[in-house]
Amino acid sequence: MNDSRPSFDLVDSPWIPVRHTSGRVEDVSMASAFEQAHEITDLVAEVPTQVFALTRLLLAVLHRAVRGPRDIDQWKGMWATETLPIDDISTYLDRHRDRWDLFHPETPFFQIAGLRTAKGEWSDLDRLLADVPNGHLFFTSRIGAPIRLSPAEAARWVVHCHAFDPSGIKSGAVGDDRVKSGKGYPIGVGWSGNLGGVLVTGSTLKETLLLNLRPHTNEDDLPPWERPVLGPGEDLPNRPPSGLIDLFTWQSRRILLRRDGDHVTGVLIANGDRRTPQNMHPHEPNTAWRRSPAQEKKLGIGTVYMPLEHRPERDVWRGLQAFLPEATTAAGADRLPPQVMEWVAELTRRKILPRTFPLGLRTIGVVYGSQQSVITEVVDDAISMRAVLLAQDAHRLLAVVKESVSAAEATAAAVGRLASDLAVAAGSRETDGHRARAAESTYSALDPLFRDWLAGLGPDSDPDDRAGIWHQEARIAAWEIADRLLASAPMAAWVGRPSNGKLITSTHARSWFAAAVRKALPRAHVRSEHNAEGTTS
Repeated sequence: MNDSRPSFDLVDSPWIPVRHTSGRVEDVSMASAFEQAHEITDLVAEVPTQVFALTRLLLAVLHRAVRGPRDIDQWKGMWATETLPIDDISTYLDRHRDRWDLFHPETPFFQIAGLRTAKGEWSDLDRLLADVPNGHLFFTSRIGAPIRLSPAEAARWVVHCHAFDPSGIKSGAVGDDRVKSGKGYPIGVGWSGNLGGVLVTGSTLKETLLLNLRPHTNEDDLPPWERPVLGPGEDLPNRPPSGLIDLFTWQSRRILLRRDGDHVTGVLIANGDRRTPQNMHPHEPNTAWRRSPAQEKKLGIGTVYMPLEHRPERDVWRGLQAFLPEATTAAGADRLPPQVMEWVAELTRRKILPRTFPLGLRTIGVVYGSQQSVITEVVDDAISMRAVLLAQDAHRLLAVVKESVSAAEATAAAVGRLASDLAVAAGSRETDGHRARAAESTYSALDPLFRDWLAGLGPDSDPDDRAGIWHQEARIAAWEIADRLLASAPMAAWVGRPSNGKLITSTHARSWFAAAVRKALPRAHVRSEHNAEGTTS
């Protein structure tokens, strides 16, 4: 190797941002991230989607370094030791070190050496950086000046680009036979952009990596750094993934960075390997799945599953049921939980993880707009729970969780109906906005309460008692909002207005709300029969 050439070795150069258990935040190298994983709390990055992409990159390395884990016994041995198997990881990284140089002249990391357009054009770095509506970059501090990235920053955004790059027209790479009139026409978003991403998290990076590291024995499932160097065109048209490692590192784009001294100042991004998400559930572990009748009709296939994407307007706990494995999943079920959640459930069933073990569930994803050509929103949420909720014999506790989510939804609907009825009573014809705002306010009030309630559920919890506690907390929160709505209603609402042939007044609205809350939260009223309706004591 000629040491005078530009180089940024990702094995030993700091580029992965981490938070240590001490609270200190810094960039570390790939090797250090593994060596210090037991002393690192989590990854941090410019955007949450970088955390998702970088975590999966680390998982790909770990899978290949340990050649598995082959089975649950090998995994159990890794879990029991203080550190990750550093010798195996170091040997593996050294073996492929040339493929981890960001500026290698022949095999630059996650790039194509010599990539070019017919006119020799380069793009500004805003093509590489994720953006949000109206073109406001996440790098807001850089707006107004030409964007320059350090090699560490550029490396993170290259990984992110393969995972989450929007669709749309790309630079037309010479040698790609899909290019027409110098343009690369849309092939879809980066692979992870299709997903409602789910990561199970522990108290350290070591725990997080292992909790997401399922047994894997497919020796043909290789990452790009173990495959022949790619060219500017598609590897093989419609090539199916060889497994989860392939998807963790799927080369959705062909990329080349332009370096100027100590900084990266330009980029070329062309189309890479196209990958559609239909029926990828056997390979992709970090998302839930939904059955799609529309895709079944379109493709003429009996069963088609699509990734269950996150809805930014919904807190993760409101969709919790989709992530929790059932004891059995019927063939052709409407929903499939993430494989990673099924894996942690298996660890709990075998008592490798104690039922009291605290888990985090982090959901990360992207909402695209304008034919998937722009990022309109990034979804990032997390909740804490005990491993017992994934145990297959915790039927009653799991049922209470699902019922409690439904109770929260019914409560929010009741508050929304109250706001709508008060608007009608005051003479308004526009009630939908009042309903939606009141329901959203209710969810906002219930959100921290539900998270704390869920985190407090353990193997010794009495399901009926815990359900009663939740109903009581939700009732108090709902009546606090209702009392404010009633107090702020104009005098006209007390007089009321006719609607659909009957008079609606604020008194009617309150009475209907009280009945709806009793129906939504019956256990609260069993616990608090002595409380007057509408009080918050």
